[in-house]
Amino acid sequence: MKFFADTANLNQILEVHALGILDGVTTNPSLMAKEGIKGEEAILAHYALLAKEIPGDISAEVIATDYEGIMKEGRRLAKISDNIVVKVPMIKDGIKAISSFTAEGIRTNCTLIFSPGQALIAAKAGASYVSPFIGRIDDIAGDGMNLISQLVNIFTNYGFGTEVLAASVRHPLHIVQCAELGADVVTCPPSVILQLLQHPLTDIGLEKFLADHKKLNG
Repeated sequence: MKFFADTANLNQILEVHALGILDGVTTNPSLMAKEGIKGEEAILAHYALLAKEIPGDISAEVIATDYEGIMKEGRRLAKISDNIVVKVPMIKDGIKAISSFTAEGIRTNCTLIFSPGQALIAAKAGASYVSPFIGRIDDIAGDGMNLISQLVNIFTNYGFGTEVLAASVRHPLHIVQCAELGADVVTCPPSVILQLLQHPLTDIGLEKFLADHKKLNG
């Protein structure tokens, strides 16, 4: 399973990248605003920086919601780097744009997926990724993991090349559950990825090992 960092904070991204386990990044203007990156040119420059620093896919989100606007923004984003993936919302004009981007050889990530039907349409349009928001589904007493299971099953049934990118991942258990169900990618804050390293028994075991070593070696 691929790990994507869901942030615009370059230092946090590089911290995970240094471990050799990071496969890509998902970000958007809202996340950039949290880092003080505002204005079209600054945002485009930051996407370019991320694409340079991280060899994997970088999902860059359009703001427009009409077909012409999505196409204009998406083409501009795609020109930044070969590893830019244009993130497009799950709306009618978004699906139309994904079909056009696919015909032009531009890879896409269809975001704000909340149902199997939405994901199926996005896959048929040629989306490279679909992003089901599992945490937000859980927030309204739904079952985000059931959606992941459905999408993996549907895409396997019909041999879609579209990858299931689990988004709105809130904690390490989400990551493990997605891995068990066969999600291709999880994207989450770097802090959640780093939590996978932690276990109290590891800390206790290491402390005992070091204490025993000190006794034996003075």
